[in-house]
Amino acid sequence: MNSQTMKRVLYLVICAAGAAPQAYELIPLLIAAGWNVCAILTPSATAFVEQKRLHYLTGNPVRTNYKQPGTPDLLPPPDALLVFPATFNTVNKWALGISDNLALGLLCEHTGIGTPILAVPVVRRGKLAEHPAFPQSLKLLTEYGIHVLYEPEQYPPRNEVPGEIIVQELLRITSL
Repeated sequence: MNSQTMKRVLYLVICAAGAAPQAYELIPLLIAAGWNVCAILTPSATAFVEQKRLHYLTGNPVRTNYKQPGTPDLLPPPDALLVFPATFNTVNKWALGISDNLALGLLCEHTGIGTPILAVPVVRRGKLAEHPAFPQSLKLLTEYGIHVLYEPEQYPPRNEVPGEIIVQELLRITSL
C-alpha cells in the first residue's frame, strides 16, 4: 500500500468561479493535512482551471463526467467532500437536489448518505448573494447536515476565506 492509499480521501469539488484557480494553493495544504485529494470539476469549471495541473498536484485523475456503467471507478470513495469555490448556481441546484452533472450528482449522493461535506461559497455580497433563493439554499444545505463556511462580512467581498481556515474547518468537521 502506498502513502496515497493510506490517507483519507477528499473529493475537492471545483465550480466555475474566478476563485477556482485558488485550488492550486489549497491542494498542497490539504495534502499536508493528510488528505488524498481528488478533483471533481463542474462542466463550466474546466474553463477556469487546468486539469493537467490538478492531476499533477493531486496525483489522481481529474473527473468531470460520469463514467460508463460497468466501468471501474477511477477514484477511491471519499471520506469527505469540500466544495470550493461553491457558486450561486451549484449551491441552489444542490439544495434542490438537482443532479445534472457529475459534481452535483456526487454532492447529492453524499448529502443523502451523510458523508461530511464542507461548502465554501464564493458569492459577492450586493450581487447574486442578494437573490432570495441563495440564503434559502444555504439554510437548506445546513439543515441537510452540510457545513457551510459563508461569512462574507469577515472575508469580504465574496467570502474569500484563506486556505488555512478552510483546512482547519475541514479537519474540525471530519473529527466530530
